Parts: sequence; structure tokens; C-alpha cells
Amino acid sequence: MFEHKTERLLPFPLFVRRIAYSLLMAMGLIVGSLAIGICGYHYLEGLSWIDSLLNAAMILTGMGQVSPIQTTSAKLFATFYALFSGVLFLVAVSFLLAPIFHRLLHKFHLDDVDENADILTQERDEK
Repeated sequence: MFEHKTERLLPFPLFVRRIAYSLLMAMGLIVGSLAIGICGYHYLEGLSWIDSLLNAAMILTGMGQVSPIQTTSAKLFATFYALFSGVLFLVAVSFLLAPIFHRLLHKFHLDDVDENADILTQERDEK
């Protein structure tokens, strides 16, 4: 997906496209996870669709449960959904930051390669 360290730095318009693609992937994960939460709260706890959306969104963002949970199966679902949401947050952030960190590190590597080439050229000229 990313260019190799020996390849040239990706042009900025393509880099913006890569960021947009990463944003779409992160948003897809979030929307899919929200759908899982909505269905879980609706079918396991019997909440209305809008209350299920509210509970799922609040758990997914780390804010906490809104409606009290009565059934054991819904409590188990809420527990695992909260753990899942914490991991999902880290994955979504890594999708967004990976292209930026890669570009930064790639640029540093290219600067090192340029400096090494200059040193080799100077040594060759001295001989």
C-alpha cells in the first residue's frame, strides 16, 4: 500500500487521496460498529431504534451507557461491545495516522539518503 523506502516520495495530491482512503476505511469501521451496537441493544435489550442508536453511540465514543440494562444477555453484550469499542478506537486512529507517519518517516529517510550521497560524492572527489 505504501511506497518502499527506495522509491520517491508520493506527490501531494496522491498523498491527499491516500488520506481520504484511510478516512473512508476508518469511517466504514465506525459505521459498521455502530450498526452492530444498534442491533445488539435493539434485539437483546428491546430498546427502540433511536434509544439503541444513542446507547451504541455513547459506548462507541467512550461516554458510557445511557439507558439502564435489565437482561443478562444485554449486559454481556454491553460489556463486550465496550471492550470492542475501545480497540476499534485505536484501530481507527491508526488508520488515520499511518499515512502521515509513513510520509514523515519516508521524508526523513530520503533526507538521510541525500546526505549519504553527498558524503560519498565528496569522498570520491577528494580521491
